[in-house]
Amino acid sequence: MSFSAWLSTHYEERGLVKWLAFFLEVVAALTLLLLMLLTCTDVLGRYLFDNSLDAASELTEICIAILVFAEMPIITWRGGHVVVDILDRFIGKKVIKVLGLLSIFVMSSSLYYVAHRIFFIGARSIRRGEESEYLAIPMGHVVQYIAIMSWVTAGAVITYGIYILLFPHTPEQQSTHPLSSSQEAK
Repeated sequence: MSFSAWLSTHYEERGLVKWLAFFLEVVAALTLLLLMLLTCTDVLGRYLFDNSLDAASELTEICIAILVFAEMPIITWRGGHVVVDILDRFIGKKVIKVLGLLSIFVMSSSLYYVAHRIFFIGARSIRRGEESEYLAIPMGHVVQYIAIMSWVTAGAVITYGIYILLFPHTPEQQSTHPLSSSQEAK
């Protein structure tokens, strides 16, 4: 099986979104592998040689930030967040759609504002020359990565919401998503 066929089989997204999702998942997978190797090395060093890695905690923190914020846009685009639909059977389809649109607006604008503030804090950190304790990694770059991925996630919230509203897929997806218009009152 060719790489292109494998990618098309495992990623239902199209065009640039498919390649962005693949790239971000590769980043997350490599980060997870690094985190696993780092943890194993730290534990083995601690128990076998009585000497742990000095920078293990700061590398773990950085790796977790990279991992979480690489996956946020993908999970958002695929609609993988938890949706609580307790009141859906008591309110109408149009109200559900309006509430879904309102939630998209609130989530995307909140992510945008938070990312703006985080990016400012990262720039300030770079100007001040703040570095990690053991490896002297400029922390402002990690903070700005978090801001950029939050902006990408805000864009994913908006595009996913529009995508679900304009291009509903299968009946199963339509009936489980809060923005779909084919929900039936039970």
